[in-house]
Amino acid sequence: MKFKDLTEELSLEIRTCRDGLRNDITGAYVSDLLSDVMGNSKAGEIWITLQTHMNIVAVAGLKNLAGIIIVKNRKVPDDILQKAEAEKVTIATTPLSTFEAAGRVYKMLQ
Repeated sequence: MKFKDLTEELSLEIRTCRDGLRNDITGAYVSDLLSDVMGNSKAGEIWITLQTHMNIVAVAGLKNLAGIIIVKNRKVPDDILQKAEAEKVTIATTPLSTFEAAGRVYKMLQ
């Protein structure tokens, strides 16, 4: 599955790096703890979180994640969006809760 396949199902607004919509998604990782994501996520996974801290971009790049989905339409500060664009990390937002977004991604990956 490609990142772009999630856009309609999760009502995603793509905020950065539209090229990342071609990224293959091998799974999903759901966590709001940066250290947890660094220690346990796998390359190719989509990260579902409510975090909007600057370091989400660094963690996603370090782990070679397919992208980041920010839940509950949380506002992502402009400086984070600029960093993500520069580092070619795709960030999208969704109005869905973490639970609902993760459930829909799980269902699509089956």
